[in-house]
Amino acid sequence: MSNNKKVVSEITAMDEDFAQWYTDIVKKAELVDYSSVKGCMILRPYGYGIWENIQKVLDEQFKETGHENVYMPMFIPESLLQKEKDHVEGFAPEVAWVTHGGSEPLAEKLCVRPTSETLFCEHYAKTIQSYNDLPKLYNQWCSVVRWEKTTRPFLRTTEFLWQEGHTAHATAEESKAETIQMLNIYAEFCKDYLAIPVVKGQKTEKEKFAGAEATYTIESLMHDGKALQTGTSHNFADNFAKAFDITYTDKTGKEQHVHQSSWGMTTRLIGAVIMVHGDDSGLVLPPRIAPTQVVIVPVAQHKEGVLEKAAELQAEIKKYARVKTDASDKRPGWKYSEYEMKGVPIRLEVGPKDIEKGQVALVRRDTREKIFVPMEELATRIPQLLDEVHEGLYAKALAHREESTHVARNFDELKQIAEEKPGFIKAMWCGELECEEKLKEELTITSRCMPFEQEELASDCVCCGKPAKTMVYWGKAY
Repeated sequence: MSNNKKVVSEITAMDEDFAQWYTDIVKKAELVDYSSVKGCMILRPYGYGIWENIQKVLDEQFKETGHENVYMPMFIPESLLQKEKDHVEGFAPEVAWVTHGGSEPLAEKLCVRPTSETLFCEHYAKTIQSYNDLPKLYNQWCSVVRWEKTTRPFLRTTEFLWQEGHTAHATAEESKAETIQMLNIYAEFCKDYLAIPVVKGQKTEKEKFAGAEATYTIESLMHDGKALQTGTSHNFADNFAKAFDITYTDKTGKEQHVHQSSWGMTTRLIGAVIMVHGDDSGLVLPPRIAPTQVVIVPVAQHKEGVLEKAAELQAEIKKYARVKTDASDKRPGWKYSEYEMKGVPIRLEVGPKDIEKGQVALVRRDTREKIFVPMEELATRIPQLLDEVHEGLYAKALAHREESTHVARNFDELKQIAEEKPGFIKAMWCGELECEEKLKEELTITSRCMPFEQEELASDCVCCGKPAKTMVYWGKAY
């Protein structure tokens, strides 16, 4: 074995500097690298592997609900973008424009898609003729560009990967049902695969998607008490259909406008996983989206039979888990730290003494608990342990969210909580934009959502004292 004494570099403690802790993790766990284009990240194999697992699961769920994948152009003519006034005004500050093709000025400048509503609308206007053509249930996996002033890997970058669903329906009821169905799929995915609890609700008029009738959201809480919008689903009603003249002939022969929805999740999900589950040793990955679920670390691998046994174990384990063996000449302690940094859910240690006893050591990344398991029981114990890790991560995240969710019944309480207690704040609201903007300006908190599960915490608005209309989750957010 080499005398390599290199150790995994320490990362900044999250309670010391959360932003630097986050940056340390995405770099040192080899998730991303910075490119020469400001705000654009290089997704390294380990980071992209997480996204591939997310994509695989969501893609299967979309197809199970009748959706098909398509691909739209990455360029949108300016005239097409201008067709929906609210939409273009909402995205104008973030649009990147192409003005030349080679050395020749373009007759009409093109924007690099910030989102693809207008392209889908143009397509639907051409391809939808009658009720027999409905519904259209399309989804696209692609990248989009939004020219951000400040960036942070996964959370806010100039270019990022996502999926965007775009559907067209005959009735308002169908488009709303689609919108809610997809939001529920997102919420269950976060729970079942990312081990992240979410709050489901509707965005306020101020916070809804530009051009939508209503925007629904799932909001999650990070370790530092800030909220993260984890996924959104938009009901367009017939707003875009009227702007783009998307009509169909119904069963009575009458011409009607279609009703549409749009919904999306992005690589921001990886940022959520880091900030919900990570600790001062690095990543803690939920097993169901981890690129490697089990890493085998041979101990005293220079001794006869150790590497052969590791290879034998890998061949068996790969039947039911994603597994790799690190047979490099780095010392075992170095490897332990490296895979803790990378958040691999289970570490399997095997050495000469283990082989003699017919057992291995399994170490959980989340709790660092070490257990010894007979080799013949691994096919049962490893899948069971992976589920236990997932359930433990979810329970811990849910407990943190509940402990960090506060109730404010008047402005003074709201102000004190916003200044002293990171997390969600539940408070009543009159529904007026003026109050929403005042809270953002004075307390730097924003409305996260009007939850579907409403509570009557008080009768008056927390801001102005007028009769309240709804309970809102407020908070500081990424």
